[in-house]
Amino acid sequence: MTRLRQNSYGILLCLAIAIPACVLGKFFPLIGGPVFAILMGMIISLFYKNKGKAQSGITYTSKKILEYAVILLGFGLNLSQVAQVGLKSLPIIISTIATSLIVSFLLHKLMKMPTNISTLIGVGSSICGGSAIAATAPVIEAEDEEISQSIAVIFLFNILAALIFPSLGSMLGLSNEGFGLFAGTAVNDTSSVTATATAWDGMHIGANTLDFATIVKLTRTLAIIPITLVLAFMQMAKKKKQAGTQEAESTFNFKKIFPFFIVFFLLASVITTVCVSFGIDATVFSPMKDLSKFFIIMAMTAIGLNTDIVKMIKSGGKAIIMGLCCWVSISVVSLAMQHILNIW
Repeated sequence: MTRLRQNSYGILLCLAIAIPACVLGKFFPLIGGPVFAILMGMIISLFYKNKGKAQSGITYTSKKILEYAVILLGFGLNLSQVAQVGLKSLPIIISTIATSLIVSFLLHKLMKMPTNISTLIGVGSSICGGSAIAATAPVIEAEDEEISQSIAVIFLFNILAALIFPSLGSMLGLSNEGFGLFAGTAVNDTSSVTATATAWDGMHIGANTLDFATIVKLTRTLAIIPITLVLAFMQMAKKKKQAGTQEAESTFNFKKIFPFFIVFFLLASVITTVCVSFGIDATVFSPMKDLSKFFIIMAMTAIGLNTDIVKMIKSGGKAIIMGLCCWVSISVVSLAMQHILNIW
């Protein structure tokens, strides 16, 4: 409570901006509240130079509120439901995730991209867009400008996917199930998966691919857990190496670096799964899922407030190229794996 009081001014500022961003996101779901929040935060930061006593609260929102959002995200995962669909989609999911991470790593080396931006774009493209970036950013200690740039890149290709994929799927002759797998594995963000699958259902009356695509997408979301844990151990190894001397290593703080919020995310998923298995309606957890989405919007507002939009635009060319390469490669691999597995 003391920390909340100390940071209250900045938190209230983020809240005041997040509310209209959330409303705009509901009117324009293809863009989404988090993107509106970042844009509004960046625009306001151009005129609101002297943040003063708001800065500590803005930083708290961009870090801690973001972690709380990821924890609450776990209440949207029914692990038993994910397991049923996941058995069929797992080879494609693993292939697309591996492809995106490999492509982002290679381009990081070739184009000499900053490590954090490369990691965030690779993880965001392969797992679940903004949610994956939100989970990964605290682990790798990403700067707010790096998070903003990564979210912007993911958003760009979400829009393109929602516009292009339904027609592309029809041209390729995908079945309803095939398109559900394609949308669930090749579109970055959950809201964009929903938009893409809904557009397909509108073109193919009675298709009902939306539920299937969403569950495939949620199966991808579980990859947050191993990815963030691996990154955490890599970060710990890096910190120890930087520490160098035995004396410095003795001051190494495991608790500070290990992403315990991911453990709580998994625990929330287990609670949801157990409750649903005992006959409790999954809609009971809807308020927590909604709160998770709003916390993400608040955190993105704070990140926008801490971002220099002019600097981000000037340095964004390489990030867009990386995002494009990840997006195209994931799409190609998703379709190729379906063809190999004879799902078409």
